[in-house]
Amino acid sequence: MTTPTFFKEIPPYYEHQQETHDFITERVDAGEGRIFDASDPGTGKTRPAIGAFVERRKQGGKKSLVLAPKSILQPAWGGDINKFYPGTSHICAFATNRKKAFEMDVDMYITNHDAAKWMFENLPKKYWQDFDTIIVDESTAFKNHNAQRSKFLYRLAKYFEFREIMTGTPNPNSVTELWHQCKILDDGESLGTSFWKFRSIVCEPVQVGPSAQHIQWRDKPGSEHAVFDMVDHMVIRHDYGDCHDSNFGEPYKVFYDLPAKPRKQYQDMIDIAVTMLNDGTLLKAVHASTVHQKLMQIASGAVYKEDGTYSQVDPGRYELIMDLIEARKQCVVGFLWRHQRVELEKAAKKRGFTYGVIDGTVKDRTRTEVVDAFQRGELKCLFAHPQSAGHGLTLTAGTTTIWASPTYNSEHFIQFNARINRAGQKERTETILVTARNTIDEEVYDRLDGKLDSMQLLLDLLGDA
Repeated sequence: MTTPTFFKEIPPYYEHQQETHDFITERVDAGEGRIFDASDPGTGKTRPAIGAFVERRKQGGKKSLVLAPKSILQPAWGGDINKFYPGTSHICAFATNRKKAFEMDVDMYITNHDAAKWMFENLPKKYWQDFDTIIVDESTAFKNHNAQRSKFLYRLAKYFEFREIMTGTPNPNSVTELWHQCKILDDGESLGTSFWKFRSIVCEPVQVGPSAQHIQWRDKPGSEHAVFDMVDHMVIRHDYGDCHDSNFGEPYKVFYDLPAKPRKQYQDMIDIAVTMLNDGTLLKAVHASTVHQKLMQIASGAVYKEDGTYSQVDPGRYELIMDLIEARKQCVVGFLWRHQRVELEKAAKKRGFTYGVIDGTVKDRTRTEVVDAFQRGELKCLFAHPQSAGHGLTLTAGTTTIWASPTYNSEHFIQFNARINRAGQKERTETILVTARNTIDEEVYDRLDGKLDSMQLLLDLLGDA
């Protein structure tokens, strides 16, 4: 096998990322290659995981397998590899290209959580002889020990010498959710091999109905601390509020890549506008505004028809947003169009998230009830239109603001971000800008200004096309 070439001068880690890298390498060097990165969302767990692997690979180590939410395979994992380790070859394996992807000879194979069953059933044990590292991003996807994909991943993980799991929310509902995640790491050495025995130790049954069979298992007081003490030797964690060197609180982009079909639709719309300019036709403001809106809509995942209905071109952007929400405590999500509200609600229902909505259609009384429920911690996420929720509301129960699409109205942008970042906020906050790569989304965010109009924005964009 050809030895890969590696990036010589990698930009420096943030301080906490260097600590994570050192923790991984020290455990590996000590012959204890089991790592649980439980750092908060947004602290940058991906890069040190890749960097530690790259070092081992340079020294003759074998290949790696990464499992992560489908929506971030390329934006997060592929993006960090390309940015920081461009000499490291990788392939993202989706359901559509999975067989072909695993036939390729690369350093890192990145696939989604649901591929666990397929890999175990279609790739023989000898296939994994060229691998030594498995990394599971957002490992809570495998918290249910009875789920089929959890069972297959556990059997698959046994083939790997070095195992790492990553999640900023390791036990969102109960300490029992840690059991199978840790079993994937150390085959039950820390928390035992029997879930039922583990549950009987850390939980107590509470009757919740008239029948003796109507019970819930609830965590015993202090059980969380006791369990974390049992796994502490393999855990590295950085608190979101302590990572001051990362400039947390500043808005940052999370990229989304348009699939082939919407990308073609997007390019066709650009070509129409370019043609209007090139043939001498004056691109009037009304034309610019229309093209601008259509480009924004295509990038957002849907396009409106003349009758007011919309046609969805890609649901992937909303899968990414749901993945971001799932990894965090409580989120406020800004949407611009009616179709975004509909798609966000559909995606949230599918994930089982509790949510509320605030826009121009919501009555004042309902709006107050939604805000109060969010502040009490009863809602995982709040979907809101910036014009309806940009002033006055206090949403300090939330720690993350997510923009589903960009706005070029600076007042809306500033005011909406301030809903969680205001008096009464006790935690560090983050603002995530979901951005379709190489589209008008990037231009809007880069040129965010209340005075920027559609005409100038589009002309600038076409000038670069």
